[in-house]
Amino acid sequence: MEHGGDIYTYGERFKGEILDYSSNINPLGPPEGLMDHLLKGYDELLRYPDIQYRRLGREVSAYLGCGMENTIVGNGAVEIIDNFIMDSHRVVLMEPCFSEYELRAQAHNKELLLIQSKKDYSLDLDSFMGKLRRGDLVILGNPNNPTGKRIEKEELIRLHEEVVHSGAYLLLDEAFFEFSPEDYDSVELFREWGYESVGIIRAATKFFSLPGIRLGYCCAGAIKAKKIRGLQLPWSVNSMADRAGLHIFKDKEYISMTKEYVNLRREELLDGIKKIPGIHPYPSQSNYILLRLEKVNEDYIFQKLINEGIMVRKCSSFKVLSDNHIRIAVKDLKSNQMLLEKLSRIMANNSRE
Repeated sequence: MEHGGDIYTYGERFKGEILDYSSNINPLGPPEGLMDHLLKGYDELLRYPDIQYRRLGREVSAYLGCGMENTIVGNGAVEIIDNFIMDSHRVVLMEPCFSEYELRAQAHNKELLLIQSKKDYSLDLDSFMGKLRRGDLVILGNPNNPTGKRIEKEELIRLHEEVVHSGAYLLLDEAFFEFSPEDYDSVELFREWGYESVGIIRAATKFFSLPGIRLGYCCAGAIKAKKIRGLQLPWSVNSMADRAGLHIFKDKEYISMTKEYVNLRREELLDGIKKIPGIHPYPSQSNYILLRLEKVNEDYIFQKLINEGIMVRKCSSFKVLSDNHIRIAVKDLKSNQMLLEKLSRIMANNSRE
């Protein structure tokens, strides 16, 4: 299982609708009124989108709080990440991390430097010191996937200083940014540097619950942004994604409500997991939780749950995680309670076998 959300592969194992805990999507669904807004734009499908995405760029610029000259839009966050990788000499990653970073680096025949995180999967800042060189692209999830951990503000500043000193470039994948505590905003944090050595990527996929729209966006220095836009295929963002951007970023009530709701459900789910013998959750600042299993492996839990209509994310595909880890999303209260009940029963039955 290289990615979450693959209900197509496993759907035949359960005759009914699968509750997908492998995909980390906003449990509240997309903003209200979006469907009507998209349907009203049907005629836009009959012509090419604006190849420069000026309308969408203005919305993204206002939402992120950076200039139009700093803004990049793309076919999901992955397309933007891929273009940054194309423009690099070497790719530096901290494991465990989103698999596409390494896969896209390999696709472009880029040299890789893999750095291990600390034992608790937090940023090991010392491991970066003295190892970066000019032309390096350092890609970090913030929060990281699959751990849910966010980089501490002071550590991020120190890492940025090392990046600037070495002539490297820091790319922050913040696809889950809006789910995190509001202790700092990377766009605001690096404003005084003009984003010359840092790019900040976010997406509509997770927070706005629009994985099928494929809309990613980025804030970067003006020169770098222009270069990355030049690497993109023409019309990579479709008309519906372009139109969605006119609606979703303006719904401040939805944004505020989602943050409050997910934070509450996450803490409830963490507390519930802690009460199940044999399962240990890692602290999370996102809408998913990494779990370490005792005495059972990922396949055992996966098969037991899929037979009951629940799919979780197996994590052995993340290099430094063994087969005794799974990742679960944060969903609504009823679904979370169902998951906790089934996990409790599975682990209790296993201890008696």
